[in-house]
Order: sequence, then structure tokens, then C-alpha cells
Amino acid sequence: MTVIAVIGGGITGLALAHRLRFRGKDAVLLEAGSRLGGCIETRQRGGFITEIGPNSFLDREPATRELAASVGVEDRIRTADPAAKARYVYTRGRLRSVPASPPAFLKSTILPLGVRLRVVAELFTGPAPQGVDESLGAFGRRHLGHGATEVLLDAVQTGIYAGDMEALSVGATFPQLTKLEREHRSLILGAIRTQKAQRKALPAGAGGSEKLRGALCTFDGGLQTLVDGLARALGPAAHMGAKVEGLQRGNEGWRVSVTENGRQAELLASQVVLATPAYVTAGLVRPLDEQLSALVEGIAYAPIAVVNLGFEPGSTPPPDGFGFLVPGLEKRRLLGAIHVSTVFPFRAEGGRVLYTCMVGGARRPELVKLDEEALVALAREELKELAGVTTSPSFTEVIRWTRGIPQYNVGHLGRVASIDAALARLPGLHLAGNAFKGVGINDCIRNAFALGDALAA
Repeated sequence: MTVIAVIGGGITGLALAHRLRFRGKDAVLLEAGSRLGGCIETRQRGGFITEIGPNSFLDREPATRELAASVGVEDRIRTADPAAKARYVYTRGRLRSVPASPPAFLKSTILPLGVRLRVVAELFTGPAPQGVDESLGAFGRRHLGHGATEVLLDAVQTGIYAGDMEALSVGATFPQLTKLEREHRSLILGAIRTQKAQRKALPAGAGGSEKLRGALCTFDGGLQTLVDGLARALGPAAHMGAKVEGLQRGNEGWRVSVTENGRQAELLASQVVLATPAYVTAGLVRPLDEQLSALVEGIAYAPIAVVNLGFEPGSTPPPDGFGFLVPGLEKRRLLGAIHVSTVFPFRAEGGRVLYTCMVGGARRPELVKLDEEALVALAREELKELAGVTTSPSFTEVIRWTRGIPQYNVGHLGRVASIDAALARLPGLHLAGNAFKGVGINDCIRNAFALGDALAA
């Protein structure tokens, strides 16, 4: 008995099952729903290509490139348009450009002069407190001061986690920041030294690889292209409409009880990977280990409503840049918006304009419960007040995620360590997915590859 059962058909489960089969293992994928991809789904309607979840990925993860190449879609990767380079934050009554370099930051108006000078004083930050899982807000204030933390750092986390920076763990959400602090004390000094080391490591005359250059990317046809490529590669090994009802550990492995398209069956597996959302995983492991179930169930999620607004050609000026984010201190109802038709012009036919607006998050979860008409009205009102968009859209689409983005709150690293310790009591059972060690597409694929290689070995 050598089959490995991967439960959950999101990007983690898909990448893991594919990796296992690539490494010569007999892996089957069990997805309870009627489609694969989880929160990744691309739709085409009314001249627009929209995403119900993630919109893009940064082309800096080797595993993502390798996965795309292995399923024949690497040549369909599309890079963001150069016009999308600028990014904005809504602060002090208007959209302000985020400076791209230290000299530009000192000259910019994104923060008042005194706040900018306080950021420069980060060079003299003291050592980190020992043995403390610090919140992102507390970490930011220690290094950057109150003003920059409330505007810039909160805007950054909003675009990734839609969270509460006083609750998020800096070590779990931005481990690169704690690494810079640990190794260099100052984030600014650490960034300068890291850039120098990277330049020194490049061969003479090299300008950087054409691949893995960190550019913002999607696929021709949207992120669904990667999901479809994985589905084709897995073929009959991917089972949809296959709901796992229970797990039982025996002397020779695992018995997986499955209801597939109305028929009950039992699968014998040497290894089982639960690549399901934390709240689903908690239910599946509860009969096996209540402590493990409680640990997994304790991972919170921020609800998100995605509101897509499309406009006919010439009805509203094309927006500049990638989009904008709104820090919590502004007390607005919009978390931010992506200028989709500027970032990826192919996603809006014939000069149409497409905005993707985000509503809710950990700060305003109640807004996600509004009906579709109210959410469209909210997005339109906020776009008018924040970005000056007065035209009526010809296309609207609302997607609600009542449990959208996992929140790596203070204590998350300890929780994950306790989960790993609990799993040691259940040999052959593994947990994967964006609830544990990275919420982004790149994180999910990298972690899936690492687990797949470990199981194959």
C-alpha cells in the first residue's frame, strides 16, 4: 500500500499531488467541491476577465516557475504593464504616491516631514526584546515611529492580510523584517547591506536573470490557467465531488472514508495530507486528537468581499498605477482597490476600465454581510470620494469570502510548533495550506514542493 491521499483541491493540494506524482509516487487528490482551484478562479464576462480571489503573484519563487513549466504553462506567464509601477496610499485626504527610493521618500509628501525624519532615525533603533512574539504594530512603532507605522506599515499589511496590525504577529507575517532586525539591528542598515551583498554576488556585467526578477505576474487567461494545467496533468488522479467523511489510523496506514458523487467508499493510504482550510481540517482531526483540532480551529480568518466594477471605453479615465491601499486610521469603508485594467490590460477588452475593490477585513468584518447591491453602492461611493471615479459602471460582480484570509496573530508561530508536535503523535498525517506557513500563492507552492519532496524521500 503506497498511495498518498491529498485532501483538498486548492493550489496547495494541486501542487502537492502533482509534485508527488512527478516524483514517482501514487498520489490521489480528493476535492469535495465540483471544481478545483479553491480560492483561485478566473471568470470571463462582458469583456472583462476577473478573479474571485488572488489577482497575481510575484515572479520570484523558483517552485512557482518550475510548477508552471512542468504543466506546460510557463510560456503563458504575463508580466504587469510598466504603467502599473506606481502605487498609492490614501492618507490625509488624498491619494499619495509611494516613493520608490530613499531619496524620493525624503522628498515625498506621503508622510509629514517630522514623520519622515523619524523614519530616518530608525538607523539608531535598539535591539529587539528577547523571547517576545511582538505584534506588527509594536514592531513598527519601535523601528519607524507611530506615524509611519499607522500609514505605511498598516497599508502594506492591509494589502496582504486585511488584518489588524495590533493583533498580527510580525514574526509570522513578515519574517524577513525580524530576520533583518536579528542580523543587523536596523532595518535600513540591513536592507542596504543585503542589496550590496546581492549586487556583489552577481557576475560581472550581469543585469539580473530574465526569470525570477520579482515582477508582478499572472497568466494569459488569468490564474485559472495554472489550475487548468494542473488538472490536466493530474487527470483521473484528481477526484471532484469526493467528500472525506472521516479518517482512521490502523497498523498499516490510514483508512479514508469518502463519499464520491453519492457513493461511499474507503481508500487505504500510507500517508494523508490535509490541504484544506483550517476550519475544515479541525473537523477532520477532531476524532483523532481533540488538542490538535483545537489548535487548528484557533486560527482566525478575516472576511473579505471582492467588488469588481467595470466601465465602458472612454467613460472614465484609465487609472494610473497598480492601485491604492487605505490604512485603518482613515476610517474608510474600502480597504483598497486594484487598477486591474492598468496592471494587466488584456483583462479588459477594447480600452475598458476595471477596478477590483476590497471591503471588510479584520477591521470591518460586518461590511461583508451587506447584500450585493449595498456592496456595489459602497464601492462606488468610496471610489468617488477617494479616487474621483464618478461614472456608473456597466459591469459589477461581488464575491464574498466569509472566511477569507488566515490571520497569523500573535502566538501563531507557537501554535504552529504545537501543531507540528501534535502531528508527531499521528504518524503519516500531515497538514498543509495557507493557514500555517504563508498565505500567498508562492508560499503555498513552495511549501507543497517541500512536503512533496519529503514524502517522496
